[in-house]
Amino acid sequence: MNADFPRILTLLRKERGISQKMAAGDLGISQALLSHYEKGIRECGLDFVIRCADYYHVSCDYLLGRSPDRSGATLSVEDIPDPDALGKENQIKGSILPTLNKKLLSNSLNILFDMVSLTKNKTVVSEVSSYLMLAVYKMFRSLYSANPKNQAGLFTVPKSMARDITDAAMKSCEARLQASIDNENVPDVAPLENIEALSLTTEEISRRYPMFASSLLNLIQNSESKIQGGKK
Repeated sequence: MNADFPRILTLLRKERGISQKMAAGDLGISQALLSHYEKGIRECGLDFVIRCADYYHVSCDYLLGRSPDRSGATLSVEDIPDPDALGKENQIKGSILPTLNKKLLSNSLNILFDMVSLTKNKTVVSEVSSYLMLAVYKMFRSLYSANPKNQAGLFTVPKSMARDITDAAMKSCEARLQASIDNENVPDVAPLENIEALSLTTEEISRRYPMFASSLLNLIQNSESKIQGGKK
């Protein structure tokens, strides 16, 4: 059995808020055996995996860590909802500040990813995307972990290592992106040849991205104020 199964098995039980004894009884095994399964001490058979999938209403692929989606679905571009089309569901309730900052970020990302697509460079696409995903992962994990009731089993990287490893991965993305920009001979890094596609003036930003330009310029201003120690 793979290493993800014990973690996910434990996570599902704790998320449901039931004891190991209750889950074991419902699944038709002893508590000691379930404890061994959850700790990864013993391996179970396929029939038990199927039983667990039915019990927790998830797919076997999710239980085995083969899919992050509980249904086991493989995500495609068409499956991802467009945030611009969600209407009121996309609005953050409460303070206006989170909504404002979300719009600044979302609108700025529209410009950034348009520039990324214009390069037609696999390394640029991969490293920019990975860097941003890691940044979101890092902030989400910090907030999620602030509540001790939330299950740490959601993550495979131990808490004690997560921050430093994430920072290192982000630095690796930066380094590989820079290697592409500088046309350095680095394995699996495609040199950025189409730099003319990235030619921009402030006037062109406003012309090419009339709906998003002000958000990007505000994001730049806010970021540089933060860098220089200013308060926003």
